[in-house]
Amino acid sequence: MKLLLTLVTSLVLSVNALATPIPVPPPDTQAPGYYRMILGKLRITAVSDGTVTIPLDKLLTHIPADKLRQQLAKDSLTPHTETSINAFVIDNGQQRVLVDAGAGDLFGNNGGQLLENLAAAGYPAETIDAVLLTHIHADHSGGISRQGKPAFPNAQVFVEQKDADFWLNPANASQVEDSQKHTFVESEQTIRPVINAGQLKTFIAPATVFAGITATSTAGHTPGSVMYTVESEGQTLVLWGDIIHAKAVQMPDPHVAIHFDVDQQQAVKTRERVLKHAAQGGYWVAAAHISFPGLGHVKSDSKGYRWVAANYTTQLAP
Repeated sequence: MKLLLTLVTSLVLSVNALATPIPVPPPDTQAPGYYRMILGKLRITAVSDGTVTIPLDKLLTHIPADKLRQQLAKDSLTPHTETSINAFVIDNGQQRVLVDAGAGDLFGNNGGQLLENLAAAGYPAETIDAVLLTHIHADHSGGISRQGKPAFPNAQVFVEQKDADFWLNPANASQVEDSQKHTFVESEQTIRPVINAGQLKTFIAPATVFAGITATSTAGHTPGSVMYTVESEGQTLVLWGDIIHAKAVQMPDPHVAIHFDVDQQQAVKTRERVLKHAAQGGYWVAAAHISFPGLGHVKSDSKGYRWVAANYTTQLAP
C-alpha cells in the first residue's frame, strides 16, 4: 500500500509539473508613449510617434567629423543615433489641440505610433479638435492622413502659409537639395486628403491661432517653420518644432546645421535666437527631437547651451 501511494504521488507531481505553463517572454515593446504635465490650467501631454535612427555624421554640417564624434560620446551616443519623434496635446478641458502629427505611414515601423499612443493617453483621433503643424516635413505633417484619408476627422489642420505654398508646389523642387525633394511628393500624398476634406487652414506668422496660443516664425529649417507659445496662469510653454535635431551637438554649438534645413544659414540664426530667448526666459520647452517626452528647459552653458530635462512627476492633481 505504501509503495502504491508513493507511485501515485509521484505520478501526480509529474502531471502537475507538465501542466505548469512555460513562462512567456514579455513582448519587445515599451509602455504606451505618453507623459503629462500641468501648465497653469492646461494639461500638456507629450505623445510619442516612435523613434528613427539617423546618420548624424552624414546629416549634420558645419562641424568636423572628430568633433562630432566627441560631442556625441559625451552623451554616450554614436553617429547613428536613435531620435525621438514627439507630438504634444494641449488640453484646456474644452478643446484638445495636437501640435504636430508624426510620420504616419511614411516611416514604416520607425514612427507611425501616434494614433495608438494618443488613444492610450485618452485622446482618440476623433476627439482632437485641431492640429497645429510646426512645419511641413514627413515626421511632423505625415501623420495628418493615413492611407489616403484624414487621420483626425473632426480637426482643422493649421500650417503657416509659406510652408503650404512652398511644399505643395513641385516647381520649388529646384530650391532644395536632392535629399529633400521627396518632401514635395510626400506633402502631396499626406496633405491633399486634408485639403480635399476642407480641413486645412493657413495663417501668416506672427498670429494668434487660438486664445492663449500664438505662432511665431522660425523660418530657416523650412520657409514657414513656426514655434507655438502657450500661456496659462503666468506659465509659458514653447513648442519649437525642429530648432534642435541633435541635442548633444547643437545645444553646445548652435552653429551646427543639418541637411534637412532648406536655408542652413537662416536656420542657424533662428536657432541662436530661440535658444538665447529660452535660456533668458526660463520657460518650459517642448522639443520634437529630444529624448521623449522632450519637455525641459534651456540653460546657458559656456559659449553654448544645455538641456535640463523635466523632473519626472506623477503628481498632476492640485
